[in-house]
Amino acid sequence: DFGGGRSRQIQLPLTPEYIGYTDAGLMSGFFHADKPAIEAIDESTFKYHVDFDALTISESTGALCVSRPTNPTGNVISDNEMERLNRLALDKGIPLIIDGAYGTPFPHLIFSDARPIWNENIILCLSLSKFGLPAARTGIIIAREEIIRAVSSMNAILNLATGSFGSLLAIDLIKSKDILRMSHQIVRPFYESKAERAGHYLLNKLQGLPVKLHKIEGAMFLWLWLKGCPIPNYVLYERIKQKGVLIVSGHHFFPGIDQPETWRHTQECIRITYSQDQDVVFKGLTIIASEIHKAYQE
Repeated sequence: DFGGGRSRQIQLPLTPEYIGYTDAGLMSGFFHADKPAIEAIDESTFKYHVDFDALTISESTGALCVSRPTNPTGNVISDNEMERLNRLALDKGIPLIIDGAYGTPFPHLIFSDARPIWNENIILCLSLSKFGLPAARTGIIIAREEIIRAVSSMNAILNLATGSFGSLLAIDLIKSKDILRMSHQIVRPFYESKAERAGHYLLNKLQGLPVKLHKIEGAMFLWLWLKGCPIPNYVLYERIKQKGVLIVSGHHFFPGIDQPETWRHTQECIRITYSQDQDVVFKGLTIIASEIHKAYQE
């Protein structure tokens, strides 16, 4: 709220985006999102980019927000794209919020080159959850002091007893720089190997179909685009669930898009996790691929 009954929106320069943003606002229309540019890398792989030619920041924009890497797609916004977004935010006098729950400098679930970026106009959000401490529920914000004070005051009201276990662990890990060593040498290689095996296995099972997998760049998910599939993703989700496997229908991941039902892409994508044991993942991928083949036969 900017006074006088005026309010502004959080603008997402790139979708799909995190499902949790959908209910994060205090009012309807809290988010406004822009459609991506889609790069066809090869016959079976694609990647989202910020469409700067179509990106317009209006007077109603109060902040830009991106996640890096992105849940659900694993997309990593490039260093060049981050610099351009940073300049746009500075020119407009609005903050740039970076959701780095999976990102750099830790837990560094990024499988491509990505440089950390920060200045006093950036609000960088980090987490210990993807570092292997989900139950600690510890979030970290790097921002100007007045922003930190405001968030701390809000947190003191919303949480009567804020947990300190994660904070105490993080202090020692950060001081010793073990958090960086563990992120780069243990966490990233573990998930990168699992992602590559799962992605290769899934595409092999889907040969002959006009499907594309988002380039695997980070996070814990595979994002599959079922081009021209005769049934929408939420129907496919129900069918796969009946087989004992859970995916997430991609139509949930487009917060802030005006009339998403008119953009067929929102109904053609699904999110699949690969973070469980390899045998379990491969068994699930086999069932998912079988149901996708059946869907295209319709």
